Amino acid sequence: MKLLNNQPKVVNIGLSNFTRAFEETNTDYRHLDWKPPAQGETELVDMLFRLQLLEQDADGLTRIDRANNLAVERIMSGQPVLTGVKPANTVFPEMRKNTIFHAGPPVAWADMCGPMRGAFIGAIKYEGLAENDQEAEAMMDRGEIEYSPNHYHGAVGPMTGMISYSMPVFEVVNETYGNKAYCTINEGLGEVMRFGANGPAVVKRLKWIEEILAPTLDRAINQAGGVNLKNIIAQALAMGDEMHQRNVAASLLFYRTISGELAKEVSGHEQAVTIVEFIAKNNVQFFLNLAMAASKAIMDAARDIPHSTVVTALSRNGVDFGLNLSGLGSEWFTAPVNMPQGLYFPGYSEADANPDMGDSTIVECIGIGGFAMGCAPAVVNFVGAGSVNAALQYSRDMGEITVTRNPNLPMPNLNFLGVATGIDIRKVVETGILPIINTGIAHKKPGVGQVGAGIVKPPMQIFIDALKAFMVKEGL
Repeated sequence: MKLLNNQPKVVNIGLSNFTRAFEETNTDYRHLDWKPPAQGETELVDMLFRLQLLEQDADGLTRIDRANNLAVERIMSGQPVLTGVKPANTVFPEMRKNTIFHAGPPVAWADMCGPMRGAFIGAIKYEGLAENDQEAEAMMDRGEIEYSPNHYHGAVGPMTGMISYSMPVFEVVNETYGNKAYCTINEGLGEVMRFGANGPAVVKRLKWIEEILAPTLDRAINQAGGVNLKNIIAQALAMGDEMHQRNVAASLLFYRTISGELAKEVSGHEQAVTIVEFIAKNNVQFFLNLAMAASKAIMDAARDIPHSTVVTALSRNGVDFGLNLSGLGSEWFTAPVNMPQGLYFPGYSEADANPDMGDSTIVECIGIGGFAMGCAPAVVNFVGAGSVNAALQYSRDMGEITVTRNPNLPMPNLNFLGVATGIDIRKVVETGILPIINTGIAHKKPGVGQVGAGIVKPPMQIFIDALKAFMVKEGL
């Protein structure tokens, strides 16, 4: 009788459409935004259930929990320090004159997208192995160029990610664990090789970077005794950067750190002006490559931890999106890459765009980039993220699919909440929430360059495939 005579109190679970009737009748209700785990797919639900039933220790932790805690401990305690700028052939013993490293998981020449093919042609010409595009393309067709992913060599590269024999690379040492990581110097904006351009201006700029900028930077960095990149990242988060599509503060902080030493190492007024303008004025993305090398040095220390379900690398080559898992070593799990959703420069549209590409998603693995979008209100309009509130929500949501939050990298706009750290494939599959990534958008044809910026998510299939392989490895 109480149910019939009193006003009901309602809890609505799942579909929000049912709440309309309660609103129309002024019925008090609470809505629980609930979805079945793993989108209700019984095979995946069964896997997740078996993982929850694993034996626990006195602290209530399974062997997977302990392994993941170790992984994020290594991520959070990593100290990436820039120690210099070196020619690629001096730090990669496996590199020969006809060797090129590229972004993303492995991809065959015949399957490469337009910008990647254009960048390979440009790198071959840059090394003096061919005089024109036709000769360079013929060398690739004949199999005369050896190529493999940057990640196989402790390196990363933005967009096409080219690293060839003569290119200078930043050397970053993780002082906590002793491992090293490498990345090329950011070329700047416009017609650049990372977006597939390969004309004379591109080669000329790369030669200037090789012959003038790199040696000068190397001497300045040595004079400074190295540069702690983690400190710069933490400061830049408080100044409106997220270190993927916005690196304004970080680039200026880096320049400020070595400006005195740099002033002592330049040769003459003209060279000083050119170098300073390249780093601090005309190239707002200069720090991106440093953030990538720092992130790679941090994440490599978390690789090869038995029983861990933490993602150690996310990368794409314009065709496939790839994932590495700590507990499964260097094995790639791949699926077709998605098209970024964002804003395009005047005169361009999605019809001009290439699917997503680059190793730069390594920054999201440590919790910056799209994961820290709440720190960077100015980037929202640039990547088409919707609103500042949406960016803040992205940074909150990423905590649902990670092991912990990193107090060493706080986000002021979220009450100094640490960035979400340690992507856990179990949580991605269970919640259906995918990592959010900020990215640039390249034209699908080589030589055009960047046509926009946006956000992108990895395909869910790579997380499902990694989880299935992990279950087999664990004997589950």
